[in-house]
Amino acid sequence: MTWSNKEQPNTIVLFDVDGTITPARKEISESVKNTLAALRKKVVVGFVGGSDLAKQKEQIGDDVLELFDYCFSENGLTAYKLGQQLASQSFIGFLGEERYQKLANFILRYLADLELPKKRGTFIEFRNGMINVSPIGRNCSHAERDEFEAYDKVHQVRATLVSELKKNFPDYGLIYSIGGQISFDVMPAGWDKTYCLRHLEGEGFKTIHFFGDKTFEGGNDYEIYTHPAVTGHAVSSPDDTQRILGELFGI
Repeated sequence: MTWSNKEQPNTIVLFDVDGTITPARKEISESVKNTLAALRKKVVVGFVGGSDLAKQKEQIGDDVLELFDYCFSENGLTAYKLGQQLASQSFIGFLGEERYQKLANFILRYLADLELPKKRGTFIEFRNGMINVSPIGRNCSHAERDEFEAYDKVHQVRATLVSELKKNFPDYGLIYSIGGQISFDVMPAGWDKTYCLRHLEGEGFKTIHFFGDKTFEGGNDYEIYTHPAVTGHAVSSPDDTQRILGELFGI
């Protein structure tokens, strides 16, 4: 068995990244790293995040593939097991160039007419398995992220744009997932975080735990948090994650 070195080889614990094991778009703490290392002796450990691997390396470290048994970037559309890449999927292959351009042009026109306290750059980030849309722009500073998040809670900028996209592209087979502070993901239906579970089929896991902070309906952790094969844990911060891990696994 691949996981015979674990105390509980039939159990896997998966983590969201932002707000769960790191502060939003910030680096992981040594305390959380030590907790995960202790946990990894007991169970199989993985992360599942919407961002690409480059951003996860910025937050978790260049050795991220060595710190986890499974690494699921872009919800598992780019995936690694023990450092070895698994099969991947392509957003543009699913949608096609013509449809993608119609979608991108609509988003850019909508954002061009949107008045916000601040706008920066990179409003659409093209990824392998999805696009990420940010009304303020992904190039904003940490302080500007915090400011937009507070503004969005009042004015529902992201939720309103998502509603417009659902109304204008009902036949595209897409889903929209709000996560983090400043953006939302657009991906084919079924390519949310539950996609990573496909990589676990046939691996012999009897218990799958998931920890995430955006577990409300419409949040990017909701689908996997509520999946019938998963035991979900809603957290509010990395400290909260450590607290629950201590209660469950005695670490």
